[in-house]
Amino acid sequence: MKRKTALQATPRFRLIARMTLHMFFRITTLIAIAFATTLDQTSAAPTRALVCFGSYSTPDKESVHLFQLNLQDGSLKKLNAVDGLSNPSFLKIHPNGKYLYTVNEVSTFDGKKSGGVTAFALDVNGGKLNKINQQPSGDTGPCHLTVDATGKYVLVAHYGGGSTSVLPIKKDGSVGAVVSQIKHKGSSVHSRQKAPHAHAVHVGPNNKFAFAPDLGIDKVLVFSFDEKTGAIAETKFDGAKLEPGSGPRHFGFHPDGKFAYVINEIKQTVTAFRYNAKRGRLRTLQTLSTVPHPVDGNSTAEVLVHPTGQFLYGSNRGHNSIAMFRINEKNGKLTALGHESTRGSTPRNFGIDPTGQFLLAANQQSDNVAVFRINQDTGKLKFTGNEINLCKRVCVRMILQD
Repeated sequence: MKRKTALQATPRFRLIARMTLHMFFRITTLIAIAFATTLDQTSAAPTRALVCFGSYSTPDKESVHLFQLNLQDGSLKKLNAVDGLSNPSFLKIHPNGKYLYTVNEVSTFDGKKSGGVTAFALDVNGGKLNKINQQPSGDTGPCHLTVDATGKYVLVAHYGGGSTSVLPIKKDGSVGAVVSQIKHKGSSVHSRQKAPHAHAVHVGPNNKFAFAPDLGIDKVLVFSFDEKTGAIAETKFDGAKLEPGSGPRHFGFHPDGKFAYVINEIKQTVTAFRYNAKRGRLRTLQTLSTVPHPVDGNSTAEVLVHPTGQFLYGSNRGHNSIAMFRINEKNGKLTALGHESTRGSTPRNFGIDPTGQFLLAANQQSDNVAVFRINQDTGKLKFTGNEINLCKRVCVRMILQD
């Protein structure tokens, strides 16, 4: 019996041995695949970004410039430019990366009392733009625009006319006529606040609300947004009120969607909000100065949250600096980190590349763009020594090329 049992046990042992060997090769194969994938991901790290610059310009001058940003050393190389446009100041790249839209910041467009919106086909890898069409924006002095998450609508803020409007995006990327518009109402205490002045427009993380900071009425207005029709409508709570004389200008959300920030042009401050995505409500958390001391003639301009959500940056025109803040990711509050000179005059706008490594500051009056490396641990900026000369830069937008 013992011999029989031993003989019967032998094939079981062999089976277990074969299974163990099979498992060994399976595990080692999976490890090899994982290692190769890791190496591939490392080698596939982005190396280039396309940078699009908007400007104040006449039709006979080059106005929208396309450059390539080297994501190793921060150097810039010119790829292309287009002319034939009037003041293509602010730009927005479509979520699919195939189109670019710009406002035409004028008071008369195509024979009408209006500004304009221009649509381009964007060749990201080739660094080229081809104009598709143009449309009146629905009011005078459009100064900012965005595209909703579905990619079906362009929303436009009008500083001159004090309104927000919506234009549809067709399948070929072209823009249609205005489908919805709201005229802002009110005024405030400063001499620049005798009427509404919409200064930006953004769509919230769930694509159900639109946010319009209005410098003239000291509010970040909140509108409901219907992504099926493009309709915007006023909400019962009206929006978030700022301290009188603040002059809210630009606005942005934290990547987690729980917090939002507005930079106040006149008061030279930045305000942090907690955001309720379900109701579209903004609750004020704190307000901090963007300058270390009062500066005559200073005003703020752009505000951006770093892609990691750890830092916030705002530009000072007059102090000519980028104010740096650390974000408490638990409660959204800010801690000042100091200031970095923009190496030029009047930084009207700046951009952060999608990888979060570089900040490009566009100095409008000194006609230069300076490139800074962002310390990923401290959030501090360090000038790379790289800069280019471009006339009256107003907007910086970036998208990865690889």
